[in-house]
Amino acid sequence: MRFGVIRHVDGEVLEVGEARVRLRVSRRAHRVSLRVDRATGEVVAIAPSPRRLGDAAAFARERQAWIRERLAELPPRRVFHPGSELIVFGEACRLGLAGGRACLEGPGWELGVRIGARAASDAYARAIVTLLKRRSVSWFSQSCERHCASLGVPLPRISMTSARTRWGSCAPGRRGAPPSIRFSWRLALAPPAIADYVAAHECAHLLEGNHGPRFWAHVRQLIGDERPHRAWLRGEGQDLYGFGG
Repeated sequence: MRFGVIRHVDGEVLEVGEARVRLRVSRRAHRVSLRVDRATGEVVAIAPSPRRLGDAAAFARERQAWIRERLAELPPRRVFHPGSELIVFGEACRLGLAGGRACLEGPGWELGVRIGARAASDAYARAIVTLLKRRSVSWFSQSCERHCASLGVPLPRISMTSARTRWGSCAPGRRGAPPSIRFSWRLALAPPAIADYVAAHECAHLLEGNHGPRFWAHVRQLIGDERPHRAWLRGEGQDLYGFGG
């Protein structure tokens, strides 16, 4: 009797023990490997070619204990619910839902967006993210305006992103377009000094596109010693990725 060979495809999701593992082909990979994305909580088995996807699947099954240990280290998922509270840029804020409108209410201000009376929990969570982005644009615009004035550079365009790979990014102006800075909305949930450090960091990139001595001199001119803030992001920042699920 002949048994067919199981053929796997790029992007396929497997049940490995209690975990879900996504198979991925990476042309840059030289061998089969396994990783857990701390930002998304996704387990990924990587193969250097489509022909090696079966080896990647087998490797994931062999490393079930390792997968369980890595998943147990991830920050807990924190879902946005009506009536719960968040600390947003150091202010205690309340999440609300009334008349089909999601609300984010802070001391002396309130933001809202209509989502419908029967919106599901994931729609509510997306609405709260939208409101956190609005609040963040206002906060970071003020922070960057202060830092840009100190550096003697014009204020760039400020926008928010849901990227999970970096806290901020600076794009220099090209072909007549103004420079722009993008920030992760999850910085709204960090201590204000941490968010302000990231703002200073990206504003310094308006003058220096690298991380050389002159760049760090600009950062220290703006916020002083940056090392405690960088240490906080390395040690505590991953917990912010638990929000919004």
